[in-house]
Amino acid sequence: MSEILNFHFDVDGDDFTSAGQASIQIKKSLRRLGLDPETIRRVSIAMYEGEINMVIHASGGTADVNVSESYIEIILKDQGPGIKDINQAMQEGFSTAHDQIRSLGFGAGMGLPNMKRYTDDMKIESTVGVGTTVTMRINI
Repeated sequence: MSEILNFHFDVDGDDFTSAGQASIQIKKSLRRLGLDPETIRRVSIAMYEGEINMVIHASGGTADVNVSESYIEIILKDQGPGIKDINQAMQEGFSTAHDQIRSLGFGAGMGLPNMKRYTDDMKIESTVGVGTTVTMRINI
């Protein structure tokens, strides 16, 4: 694969049942490309956690995945409330999810830490009241 393959997904923020569809689709695409199962697993987990965060906190957003010979880049963008304190948000167990979300089994404060754990590089850019962009890279 000499060129970079691009995949784009819209993440619906109004429907928890559709959350994770982009990660399912990219998992299938990466399998068809013949990538190793561990790389696919890492991408799938990072994507899923990001999608759930966009549904919980930002009413959805977009996910773009760029696949090259040496890495996979995931760019998640939303126009949600933004993250007030990124360092605090990166702490395992910290969550701003409402009780209703927690009652559904989401919002345990592991999304961002898991995204970082399963990627080789992660950058968060966020402006309160404007939105958040998370860029992750997984080396192949």
